[in-house]
Amino acid sequence: MTHGTIRRSGQFALGVFALGVALALPGVARAQASAPTFSKDVAPIFQEKCEACHRADSIAPMSLVTYQETRPWARAIKARVADHTMPPWDIDKTVGVQKFKNDRSLSDAEVETILRWVDAGAPQGDPKAMPAARAWPEDQGWNFAKLFGQKEPDMIIKSHSFTMPAQSQDAWDKRMTPSGITEPRWVRAIEIRPVTVKGRKITHHAIAYLQQDEPEAPPSNGLPSFFMEWAVGKQGELMRPDTGKLLLPGSKFVWDIHYSQAGEEITSQVEMGLYFYPKGEEPKYRTSLSLVPAALGTMDIRPNTVSMAEGFMVLREGARIESYQPHMHLRGKAMMVEAILPTGQRQVISLVSNFNFNWMTTYVYADDAAPLLPKGTMLKITAWHDNTSAKKTNPDPNQWVGWGDRTVDEMAHAWINIVYMKDEDFKAEQEKRRAAQTETQVPQQ
Repeated sequence: MTHGTIRRSGQFALGVFALGVALALPGVARAQASAPTFSKDVAPIFQEKCEACHRADSIAPMSLVTYQETRPWARAIKARVADHTMPPWDIDKTVGVQKFKNDRSLSDAEVETILRWVDAGAPQGDPKAMPAARAWPEDQGWNFAKLFGQKEPDMIIKSHSFTMPAQSQDAWDKRMTPSGITEPRWVRAIEIRPVTVKGRKITHHAIAYLQQDEPEAPPSNGLPSFFMEWAVGKQGELMRPDTGKLLLPGSKFVWDIHYSQAGEEITSQVEMGLYFYPKGEEPKYRTSLSLVPAALGTMDIRPNTVSMAEGFMVLREGARIESYQPHMHLRGKAMMVEAILPTGQRQVISLVSNFNFNWMTTYVYADDAAPLLPKGTMLKITAWHDNTSAKKTNPDPNQWVGWGDRTVDEMAHAWINIVYMKDEDFKAEQEKRRAAQTETQVPQQ
């Protein structure tokens, strides 16, 4: 074989290869063209479900606003979305109420879009297809201010400043702050938060108890009543229309703020933003925050076991359940709230089947789905704790754990916002709900 023959054979082989690539390119191009892009498909999802935390100077460790900010995190995003760690929404979708006002979970279609985008190489797409940027408040911002056409709440009440050493046992600040209220005011929304983003590193939770003289209030055994609770991941409480909380002149807030060390000295305080109804406007119903325990004061969680605890509370009148938030610590596994009706019938209201200590989410029921429960209904709370190596946040599965306030201890209770109603109002609300359901029913063919 001559040198020329070899050269021509090589050219022929290269030609065949080039032809094969050319034939394959349209298929590759079609696959890339059909893949989701950040600009057109992913950015709108992130704006709706992620940017509230994942933006500059907010609580998340990275911003997901622009393509350039997001692209380095593509694989991590896929992992968190695939295992439903993010966005944080741990309600079991197979049981109980499934309609919420603040649902930030991803639909199956949204999950599929994000996974396909990452698998395709996380393409940017046409920058012109990007949706208009969302306007977020500077710094942490206030979640509800924009809803009322405001830049900040009507009143901001701050706790005392507290310095947590770099290395320290857990600490609690239980000092009092006067409300400064000089006339009766009805509250329609509340937010509590650490004053700084850095303060979130040491603030485990903050409870504001309301102390005020109120002869017609339900019996409280002389103790302040729960006004608002904040924990990591909680945005605030927005009252349903025509419901609120009443503040009276001379009222005070008694704080219960749990701090834990973060490896550096941090000085922080907590602030509570109050949004009022306009003067002279009084809501018909009064909402109350209740702590419903599954375990209170005593627990026995043996090493390398999964344990269960139960607790109960009876509704003193007909009531609408506004929201539900489970609270446990590092070994919390799951929590269920059920209603045991006076007839003996049992209804599962909600089940958090994969509790995440880092996200104390409040699940706010939609207007047409908030449970209406008659007087005498018993709320049952069932909590499970996983003291095994299977629980990733468990610091030591070989350690016995009991009830206690420290993060390394355990507890189990549900925060439930309840609106109590007189008999005639409860019946009217039931009829209103039935009429609405009848209107939305599709006639059978």
